[in-house]
Amino acid sequence: MKRFNLFSTLPAETPLFQKCRRIPVSLAEITGGGAFLTALLFTLIDIRLAAIPLSLFLAICLIAPFLPRFSFFLPIISQGQSGLKAVALTYDDGPDPQTTPALLRLLQRYEVSATFFVTGQKALRHPELIRQILACGHTIGNHSYSHDNLVMLKSSETLMYEVKRTQEVLAAFGIRPLAFRPPVGITNPRLRPVLDDLNMFTLNFSRRPIDFGNRRIKNLGARILAHIQPDDIILLHDVTPPQTALLSCWLKEIELILAGLKTQGFTILSLDELTGRPVMLKLSS
Repeated sequence: MKRFNLFSTLPAETPLFQKCRRIPVSLAEITGGGAFLTALLFTLIDIRLAAIPLSLFLAICLIAPFLPRFSFFLPIISQGQSGLKAVALTYDDGPDPQTTPALLRLLQRYEVSATFFVTGQKALRHPELIRQILACGHTIGNHSYSHDNLVMLKSSETLMYEVKRTQEVLAAFGIRPLAFRPPVGITNPRLRPVLDDLNMFTLNFSRRPIDFGNRRIKNLGARILAHIQPDDIILLHDVTPPQTALLSCWLKEIELILAGLKTQGFTILSLDELTGRPVMLKLSS
């Protein structure tokens, strides 16, 4: 008997068919289905046992958003796949008139490229810095519009606005970021359809010094270099420290990282090269 296939009855070019084919089942959906089926089986033994798999699934759902490398609700790129002794540098939360120009000069001196995950608000406020970043050959990713740390707790409409508005701001500079890094690396189930609609993907990190947005600068370089591994995506910040007098200390720590990586035999690749995926596209004029 011929097996019935719903998708075989749909023309290949229909939007429904295309959407179903391009969106894989998430780990959350698989885990949820398994928890539900296990709960049903447990009811045959003792209905009270059904709470065990369901409670475990709920616990995972509550913890998963705060694990930047855990592809639970959606695919997350958090590490490269070059297979080389190489890393990539990323800088969040900019651009910043105090830190960005100095950082660009330092990166140019060491002849390395980085990816700047910028916010839409700051890009609007400092367009000349966005142009400088691009002129120096670096790439730019989307880091939301307002960098609201609680954005993942808000509505899908708010989340869409945060991502899409930043895309619109950056389009004025002739680019379309493909990579989105959520504030603090937090994700949720609502992020996936937003990024799918915008043809974007989530890109987090595998190595960070926990600098609290440059509020904890002391030994920043040592904290990175002590645990660095091949194919790490390094998270740093492009924001002024709380005390501007610490700006020179921050730059020294960044230089320690650049020099230390070279001493340890690491190559600093662009994020595109390290992950094998383009971070942004240049729009045709």
